[in-house]
Amino acid sequence: MRIRVSPAVLCLLLLLALSGPAKGDKAAQQPARKPNIVVIMADDLGYGDVSCYGAASIQTPNIDRLASEGIRFTQGYCSASTCTPTRYSFLTGNYAFRAKGTGIAPPNAPAIIKPGTETIASLLQQGGYRTAVVGKWHLGLGGESGPAWNDELKPGPLEIGFDSCFLLPTTNDRVPQVYVEDHRVLNLDPSDPLWVGNKRPSMDHPTGKTHRDTLKMDWSHGHNSTIHNGISRIGFYTGGHAARFRDEDLADKWVEKSREFIAENRDKPFFLFFASHDVHVPRMPHERFHGKSAMGFRGDSILQLDWCVGELMEMLDEMSLSENTLVVFCSDNGPVMDDGYKDGALEKVGQHRAGGSFTGGKYSIYEGGTRTPFIARWKGAIQPSVSEKVVCTIDLPTSVAKLTEQPIPDQTFTDSIDVLDALLGKPNAAGRDHLVVQDNGHTGSFGLRSGDWKLHRYDKNKSRNVVVEQELRKVRVPNFQLFNLADDPAEQNNILGEHPDVAQRMKDQLRQIIASGRTREVLNTTNAD
Repeated sequence: MRIRVSPAVLCLLLLLALSGPAKGDKAAQQPARKPNIVVIMADDLGYGDVSCYGAASIQTPNIDRLASEGIRFTQGYCSASTCTPTRYSFLTGNYAFRAKGTGIAPPNAPAIIKPGTETIASLLQQGGYRTAVVGKWHLGLGGESGPAWNDELKPGPLEIGFDSCFLLPTTNDRVPQVYVEDHRVLNLDPSDPLWVGNKRPSMDHPTGKTHRDTLKMDWSHGHNSTIHNGISRIGFYTGGHAARFRDEDLADKWVEKSREFIAENRDKPFFLFFASHDVHVPRMPHERFHGKSAMGFRGDSILQLDWCVGELMEMLDEMSLSENTLVVFCSDNGPVMDDGYKDGALEKVGQHRAGGSFTGGKYSIYEGGTRTPFIARWKGAIQPSVSEKVVCTIDLPTSVAKLTEQPIPDQTFTDSIDVLDALLGKPNAAGRDHLVVQDNGHTGSFGLRSGDWKLHRYDKNKSRNVVVEQELRKVRVPNFQLFNLADDPAEQNNILGEHPDVAQRMKDQLRQIIASGRTREVLNTTNAD
């Protein structure tokens, strides 16, 4: 039987087909998936340590590829020249100098970021993201009495917005050498409890001083307490032998756990904080990297870091996630050569300049201490380019909130500025107009950048690690210094006396920033003339 269809009905059917799915169709109303976010934070990596930023003595092809597919910032900063305060500021969006106890955390430090504090992780978690941190933590664990190493280690990352964590709990030159997974030390045998302390537990306890001839990496200063894996550390610990790791395996473990997290959450938006330990001391990369650079274990550790970046990019490619993932690569502070171990970093540096053309490094407020590699890649969304916009790791919480359309409570992320347009490379995007950087926080040293001007303030007239190629040393400096970075990026010429009006205006601005308790959308700062 043949069915006749009138021309009017045919037209109606055609219009319905062209109009797409019916209004009630769930697929038609499905919102676009929010982008995944991966932040890769290197440790003690300098501006001049990677080849896309000018290094000639070492090649970093994976970091270079990341830069070639995204935006390489020439004025990207961390907010402090040591690890704990930068990590605190990155997660909370608040300058670390505003909070007590944010200097370099000792082995038994309690949780520095308290439960209930809004973080970049909690904000994304509330927005439907799965969140994880893998790698170095160094922000304390446990209540006010410190970590309960043989019990639940809480509060910690899970109490401030992370769904899971796999951690090096402190930093690897400090004890203990164990992994923490969520709230527990991994593989801890109850019959061999872990003890961590500040004093030698017994007279026969081996240390870097008493058993120096047994070390496979000698210490130069300060790292001479408990020995593990032939390397002496800061602090003391006993027990927990089944839980202890090999230094050489850290990077492989971070990659392994990151792959597990990404694979498990590939079908939903996720946030991964990949907190590498490279190139922090003790520099003991996996054996397959030994001797691969001409700069000893420090150079070999840079190659290991580059390998990690390549593995993460390969994961995203394999799982077809690269075009829906914003990757940010940065460092927690600038470089240091001899930081407590005789690992050949000074002797084998050759012509390499870890801080690039800048003065200073880790522990200092000179540019070399806080201006670091900073790259943003989102394939298909970010056009490859080089940007001179000023951006900082402290800005990621507010910028990510805008990207994912999450509201920010007024009393959170108080120093985190929206630089999303700069991160995405949009035309006429604005970066920061001002930035405060600090050292570890113990010496009252601050740097205020405003436009091309930079003011140094030293409350104790001391600066550390001014020249990264030399051994760490403290030098006397004036209470205030003023530099013009456009003319003098290496901060060699203090022109405070030539521009007293600019200096006074910036002194007042810095004082106001510190006293105000916040800068985001409240303190109206302007560039100094």
